[in-house]
This record gives sequence, C-alpha cells and structure tokens, in this order.
Amino acid sequence: MSFGDPNNPYGPPQPPQGQPGYPPQQPPAQPGYGYPQGAAPQQPAGYGYPQQGQAAYPGYPGYPGGNMMPMEMPGLMKTARVFLFILAGFDILFGIITGVAIGAVQDVSNGVGSGDSTDTLAGLGFLVAGLLVALGALSIFLGVKFKNGGSGIRITTIVYASLMVLGSIYNIVAGGTGSATFGGLISLAIAGIILASMVNSAATAWFSRPRY
Repeated sequence: MSFGDPNNPYGPPQPPQGQPGYPPQQPPAQPGYGYPQGAAPQQPAGYGYPQQGQAAYPGYPGYPGGNMMPMEMPGLMKTARVFLFILAGFDILFGIITGVAIGAVQDVSNGVGSGDSTDTLAGLGFLVAGLLVALGALSIFLGVKFKNGGSGIRITTIVYASLMVLGSIYNIVAGGTGSATFGGLISLAIAGIILASMVNSAATAWFSRPRY
C-alpha cells in the first residue's frame, strides 16, 4: 500500500488512519481561543469594571473610600430653632417698646418736676428693656449656631431654656388668673420644647458630629 509520494513538494505524506505503528491524529483543541481550558480571560482592573469586593458606586455611605452623606438636623431641633427666632423677635420688640415707653414717662415726670422721684424706677425699667433686647440677641445667636455649633452651644441653650422654664413657672404662680399666667403657660411650653430638643441623644450626636 502506498503512503504517498515522498518527493511531493507540497508536504510530507500523511499516514493512513488506523494503521499499526501510527497513532490516530487528534484535532487540535481550541479552548478559549488561546487561553488554557477552564480559565476565563480576566478583565483588567481600572477600565470601568470595579474589582471584586469594591463598590460600583463609591459615593454612597458604607463603602470604603466613599463620600459620607451629610447628617441632617433632627426634627425637634428644627422646631426649637424656629421657636428661638420667634422668641428673639418678641423679646427685641417688647424691649424696644418698654424702653420707649419708660423714656416717654420719664420725660413727662421731668416736665412736671417729679423726675427725681422716678429716676430709680426709670432706671429699673431701662434695665429690663435692655435685658429683653439682650435675650433676643442671644436667641438669634443660638438659633444661628444650631447649624455649625459645638457642645458649648448645646450647653448654653440648656441653661437658657432652664432659666426660661423657671421664669415661666414664676409667672404662672404669681400671675393668679391674669394675663401673666397665660403668657407663662405659653413660654413654659416653648421652653420645654427647646430644653427637650437639647437633652436627647440626637442632639448629642448632632453637636458632636465631625465637621469638614
């Protein structure tokens, strides 16, 4: 049996299949187009595909290296802040009205020759008017500092609200059934909300939060 022409210039002769002494030819395996069988090509990191274990969206909290979401002020603190601004408006308004009224009365007393006897009362009245304006300014300061203030603002607000609670209770007791009692009840409710917003764990976390 002929195995082909040995002088064939187009290639070596092909042995016949199944003949003794010649192992059967197997087609070359082509797993993965050049990659070992069972191994898949690996995507290079850093070309739009996150590595395994790395978050696809690192901008949300909870992922390493991500930007933390800003903490939001607790709702009760927002209410207390509004009340501080309202109290500031009333204190400054009443302080100005009180000061103007006392000055007008003192002018009349000086005109009739009794100004010397009313100087002490006028001085006390101006002191009260100045105190009201100062409390109004303090309320505005505390309300503004709620956003970026630290533990010192929290402690100052607690002291301020506590003094307001004591003053409200005094007005309720000393006012009988008059307008002072009604005003004392309203101020007591407002002071209670402000104080409650400062003594809970949410306020502690807010004023102790890291700032960037």
